[in-house]
Amino acid sequence: MPSIRNIAVGLPVRDGHVLVSESHDAVRDLVFFRAVGGGVEFGERADQALRREFREELAVELDEVGLLGVIENLFTFEGQPGHEYAHVFAVRSSELDAVPLDAELVVLDEGSPVRWVPLDTGVPVFPDGVLELLRASGVSQPRGPGPGPV
Repeated sequence: MPSIRNIAVGLPVRDGHVLVSESHDAVRDLVFFRAVGGGVEFGERADQALRREFREELAVELDEVGLLGVIENLFTFEGQPGHEYAHVFAVRSSELDAVPLDAELVVLDEGSPVRWVPLDTGVPVFPDGVLELLRASGVSQPRGPGPGPV
């Protein structure tokens, strides 16, 4: 029986770019990007899940995590319907800040490529609406010296 999934995803931003994983839907022949993250486990808060997922998937620690919002995502992937609630976070990581914009990382537990892409990419970014949340928050804007919004 299908179920609704709770996920937590993070959007690291740097110099007009966002770090995302690349994927492909063979049924629709669609290449797309997806925010990095994964499932929230029972007894785990969404921010804890996000930190765990970044450790498991990219072997990095997140320095700052700020909730941008929650998106209900109804979708089809590989011909199968999906339904999830995505807790979307703006994140900062000094470890990711050190990754060059032209570098390619790999999700450690499944092998998908992860890269910095321009915020105005023409490739779909899922869950649908995450970049709009990011833009509405002002996080994607350049910031001056000192602490700023996450």
